[in-house]
Amino acid sequence: MNDKFNYSKNTAVIFMVTCAVLWSTAGILIKFLPWNPLVIAGARSLISAGIYILYMRWEGIRFVINRFSVFSGIALAGTFLFFIAANKLTTSANAIVLQYSAPIFILIISALLFHQKFRRGDILTVAVTSVGISLFFLDQLSGGYLLGNLFGMAAGISFAFMFVITGRASVNERGTGILLGHLITAAVGLPFLFLYETPVNAMNIVVILAMGIFQLGIPYILYGLAVRKCTPLACSLISAVEPLLNPVWVFLFYGERPGFFALIGGTVVIGAVVCWSVWGNLQEKRLENRAGNTIGTKEDEIQ
Repeated sequence: MNDKFNYSKNTAVIFMVTCAVLWSTAGILIKFLPWNPLVIAGARSLISAGIYILYMRWEGIRFVINRFSVFSGIALAGTFLFFIAANKLTTSANAIVLQYSAPIFILIISALLFHQKFRRGDILTVAVTSVGISLFFLDQLSGGYLLGNLFGMAAGISFAFMFVITGRASVNERGTGILLGHLITAAVGLPFLFLYETPVNAMNIVVILAMGIFQLGIPYILYGLAVRKCTPLACSLISAVEPLLNPVWVFLFYGERPGFFALIGGTVVIGAVVCWSVWGNLQEKRLENRAGNTIGTKEDEIQ
């Protein structure tokens, strides 16, 4: 697979910022669409799948069916479905920040399934993030808020599984997994059109098209382009724009206010994840420098 055009690292940063901003519109668009969550998820993913198929053809990404692509597709579909349901049943701030806890679940999954060792900083981050997540459940525990928060956590876990699987996949497997995630979500969600009232008018059509094309379809293409030039840390830090902007749009255009404890919990979760990402990157650089110095010393001894 070859790049179709050349672009700089600065352009890649712009791609990632644009991606995060577009992702952040999910909460407000979902609030304005009076459809069942599964119907929204299915229709959005069907539109996005069409966009992504065009991108795969343009980039020359081959469709590959194996365990990596299938399981990553299932995990991504779970992320889409749980996140949409969470946005309908709790505040957008709760839904997005609980999903943003995915890096912590990545750490736990990697340790349990692949026997990755914990560092002290990892354990501390898991503990701090767990405290932050628990604060969400101190706000409005009755009715849908509790269920919505649980769906938000489920979205974070599914998202983590997707990252763990695709991290061990090839470009073709990763691209296929993203497409399968959209197709599985569409297959699960669209049949609910016949079970729940789904009013169709010009406004609702515009909203679902905006979600499928601009909120989900194009951002995944931009992310794929950005990650080729930016480090994973840079993409991770820039993506923090999403959980910060998501509740802002909902507050400005819908009037929904996150609870007091949710605000504190969100700050704790985002801060812990960002600090953990920076710390992990510094640790990796130290190990690389030590390895480089060791090699240089051995070469000097040989000479």
